[in-house]
Amino acid sequence: MSRGIRGWIFSGLFGAALIGGVLMVSAEGNKKSFAEHVVELRALALASGISEKVLDGAFEGIEEDFSVIEKLENQPEHTNAVWDYIKRAASEDRIRQGRDKLDAYSGVLSKIEKKYNVDPAVLVAIWGLESSYGTNMGTDNAIRSLATLAAFGGRRAGFGKEQLIAALKILENGDVTPEGLTGSWAGAMGHTQFIPTTYLAHAVDFDGDGKRNIWGSVADALASTANYLRVSGWRPENVWGVEVTLPPDFDFSEAGYGQRKKVQEWAGLGVDAVAGAMLPDGDAETSLILPAGANGPRFLVTRNFRAILRYNNATAYALAIAHLADRLNDKGPIVQEWPLDEKPLGRSERAELQGLLNDVGFSPGGVDGIIGSATRKAVRQYQRSKQLPVDGYPSTKLLDMLRREANL
Repeated sequence: MSRGIRGWIFSGLFGAALIGGVLMVSAEGNKKSFAEHVVELRALALASGISEKVLDGAFEGIEEDFSVIEKLENQPEHTNAVWDYIKRAASEDRIRQGRDKLDAYSGVLSKIEKKYNVDPAVLVAIWGLESSYGTNMGTDNAIRSLATLAAFGGRRAGFGKEQLIAALKILENGDVTPEGLTGSWAGAMGHTQFIPTTYLAHAVDFDGDGKRNIWGSVADALASTANYLRVSGWRPENVWGVEVTLPPDFDFSEAGYGQRKKVQEWAGLGVDAVAGAMLPDGDAETSLILPAGANGPRFLVTRNFRAILRYNNATAYALAIAHLADRLNDKGPIVQEWPLDEKPLGRSERAELQGLLNDVGFSPGGVDGIIGSATRKAVRQYQRSKQLPVDGYPSTKLLDMLRREANL
């Protein structure tokens, strides 16, 4: 969801200032103080309909929190190997606690499922991964965190401003006090870590007390999550997906979220579920994903997986939620081996790979260390030119090959 400051510096898009030993970047490339930014943010909030009274209460005593900027670079779903991330996300302890929560909240979860048609195990998995079942919801002042991001977040400053205004609207609505508006360093809040705009659009009062209380009411938090997944495309007739095997001669260029086929089409290409599993309904439109490239596990994913991605647009996150939900539903672990000897690329290495791809004539769409669809397309083009498996995966081996080519 968010991107790191070192990538912004590398790309040379923004100016920088050294503050408190941390290099801060603003979208305008200036060195305005936090107080000067707050004046501008208050004016923006006033223009958005926030009252002076709410602004005075929200900004009273607020100082910048530069740890917000430091943490932007280090979100585990973007920096850790996917297999390490999933292993921690679906640990035996988290599975055990999740099953306990399914039992303890079976009544409310049954009512939520009846209204929103979302698998209770998926809701509990999100709860477990986002806040360790409510034990770690974050205690940071959301206004301070978002104001810092809006002031010094570089190309994420726009996101910070949008979320700050939404957080102030939550206060304007009287849903929570300024002291109660707490969450993670990035402004995500409550049991299932809604960002403010998601709260405004999709939070619900499920326990009937007249407030949308995602901080204190498990029922409100889980129902709000179910509502968000439903509007994001969740369909009860589909599973999230299934782990699959591929034939030896499979064309890996068929993989990727942009490629969608009905299950029977994949079956015609030799795609099959791993032992003990079943393919989704034959009419379901699915995509084949390779989270660790051609040498790792393979999955067919449905629109329900894409709904989880709307919650957090990282494949590692969505797969961790899906897998944890499977384990809570007493399904088995991932069968195929992960390429444990493969070290995931860091931000600077990803940017280096993009630059080298550009040098050999395959445009990645920018040199910013962010592996998006344009970079994956460039990787596939390069792989095809070298007669490699066309999986679009930016591996260390691929980077080493590009380095050697650059030094010829």
